Amino acid sequence: MDIKIKRLLSIVLTVFIFVTCCGSVSGEVKASGGSSAAGKPAQITMMVDGTLVDAENGQAEFEAKWEALTGIDLVINQPGHDVYYDEVKNVFESKNLPDVVLLSSAYYTQYSYDKMLADISPYYAGSTLEAKIKAEGKSALIDAIKINGKLYGMTPTRGNGCVTYIKKAWLDAVGLGVPTNYDEYINMLKAFTEGDPDENGKKGDTYGVSAAGIISGEAPYTNYLPEFYQDAYPSFYQKDDGTWADGFMDEAMKGALQRLRDAYANGYIDPDIAENGTGDCRDKFYANKFGVFTYWAGTWAKTLSDKLVDAGVDGEIVAIAPLAETGSYLERVAPVWCITSACKNPEGVYKYFIETMMDGGEVEELWTYKPNNDKYAKNHIDHMLAIVPLENDPGASSISEKQAKAMELFDNNSVMADLPYSTQAYSLYYEDLMKLKKELIKKVVVDGMDIETAYSEFEKNNGAFMSDAIVVSLNAE
Repeated sequence: MDIKIKRLLSIVLTVFIFVTCCGSVSGEVKASGGSSAAGKPAQITMMVDGTLVDAENGQAEFEAKWEALTGIDLVINQPGHDVYYDEVKNVFESKNLPDVVLLSSAYYTQYSYDKMLADISPYYAGSTLEAKIKAEGKSALIDAIKINGKLYGMTPTRGNGCVTYIKKAWLDAVGLGVPTNYDEYINMLKAFTEGDPDENGKKGDTYGVSAAGIISGEAPYTNYLPEFYQDAYPSFYQKDDGTWADGFMDEAMKGALQRLRDAYANGYIDPDIAENGTGDCRDKFYANKFGVFTYWAGTWAKTLSDKLVDAGVDGEIVAIAPLAETGSYLERVAPVWCITSACKNPEGVYKYFIETMMDGGEVEELWTYKPNNDKYAKNHIDHMLAIVPLENDPGASSISEKQAKAMELFDNNSVMADLPYSTQAYSLYYEDLMKLKKELIKKVVVDGMDIETAYSEFEKNNGAFMSDAIVVSLNAE
């Protein structure tokens, strides 16, 4: 099917869903639920990605229980996880918005600048939730998502980040220890690729590392391949003196591209890395195709190990500290629950949707665990990352030693990624700029393009102009 036709059908379907729930569409932004006066809304419509339990795994039970606890009708729109942000863009372009929507950091800054998100600062200030977060010593996590001093959304969890896991059996098979610097890391990847780490009697039928893309789809971008990026960062960051810069223009980025290109050319990196999704990587890891996987800290340490065992593979994995050259892992800015500017009762939605999600009690427990008392199955919130912990966490005893150690390792060796606020130039150029960067990174790493040639092409395609315009605008604020 033609891609334009697919996009048109996607837009039509999205509009149909919201028209069905909310009434006719006009050129104006419409509220899709709630009441026109402050107080308890009759209905709340929400848009969420695959981090909420889906229809096949208990979403109806979640919805029924939430409605029973709050007395509010909940309408859930959950596009497929891989197409979620395509659908988010469609909905915002159509201006037929839900009351609340879950947004990654890039979309959060973009839509706040476009005045399509409600400023919830007045509702948060002096609230019960603010008091709880202060009591937990977590105010800095909320300050990190403020844009020019205002709060346009709330996150119930820390952003978390990725640590590098290595199959212990593979290290033993090739006679190596845990790497502590880049030379040791590359030597390990070479052994995993050219030797017989899976001990199947064949050399060269495995590779060292895989990831969901050479550059991940959202900030902090480098989190799946930190050993190669090291001190390089392909987007905007804040220097120690408070000024903003584009890391793609730094010399360090060229060093990262060289390391990535060399490792890919040597076969150490999954040949399909540019097309991989996270599910592809997990499947290959369980199938014993590669030995090094940088993935989320905490809960995933146990999940990866268990899935390996289920697949008949040795399940012992080692979470390693950042390499000497890497210095620290990056913690992403967590996805943010935002009330849209279309919502007619933002104060009521804040009180009954956002605050209850972090009540430390029955509603937060529902967002955390499935209603059928399966304490290992997450509905949305990871209890290991919750900003407001449950007062009586029924799943506390389920935290394994592997999970706790991986989480502790990340906590002790990570820094928060920067959140650039949106400006006119950022709003105008950022999406096209990141698309151009990703295309050139692929050309260098996969196609072997000369790095200086790639940067010349970057400049020819207005990359340097767009980058400089954004940097100037950020530093002018």
